[in-house]
Amino acid sequence: MSGQIEKKLAEMGVELSEPPKPLASYVGFMRHGDLVFVSGQLPLKAGQLTHSGLLGRDVFIEDAALAARQCAINILSQVKVACDGDLDRIVRCVRLGGFVASTPDFTDHPKVINGASDFMGEALGDKGAHARAAVGVAALPINACVEVEAVFAIK
Repeated sequence: MSGQIEKKLAEMGVELSEPPKPLASYVGFMRHGDLVFVSGQLPLKAGQLTHSGLLGRDVFIEDAALAARQCAINILSQVKVACDGDLDRIVRCVRLGGFVASTPDFTDHPKVINGASDFMGEALGDKGAHARAAVGVAALPINACVEVEAVFAIK
């Protein structure tokens, strides 16, 4: 039987799959006490990058926000594994960090990362409220337009 968070995800039409494998020498998450640190997640779905390129040149804000949402879905997939399959162990999403691949003149990074933040709020309710950073970078792995990392408190 699935828990409350899984039920909410199902209502949203979201099914968590196995988390994407790391692309280099790191692990997808690290538990330390009651915290779960989730490594940066790219907008991968079924092993494929959903959006690539630079904001301000190749990718529209709305598309990048959808990519950030996919990153957040992948984050919850990692947290599910960290919580031994029980997302109801989440106490709070403490922090999200968002990286947006963009041209130097692009300044709407927060609008892009809202895709991840809004998803956490919808999926987790009050537990989804978090601190956040949204920064622009010159490039991301495999030409992804966005990457999101997270810290969760769990019980």
